Amino acid sequence: MWNLGFPELVIIFIVALVIFGPRKLPELGRSLGKGLSEFKKASNELKRTWEEEVEAVKHEVDVETEELKKIQSDLE
Repeated sequence: MWNLGFPELVIIFIVALVIFGPRKLPELGRSLGKGLSEFKKASNELKRTWEEEVEAVKHEVDVETEELKKIQSDLE
């Protein structure tokens, strides 16, 4: 996702340690992990719903196309 190397991660950790303190850091990590997990779950669900809707529309277009081809062949 981002190009964070080891030095950048160490700086982020030290800043978080100074701001939140050693007692709050594990709790903050758990909260962040849960939040990221929920976000990933929601984005996967949105992606799945989107793909289902696209497939439904494709199916409708295919059915309409077949009906139009049948009508066209009946007219000829």
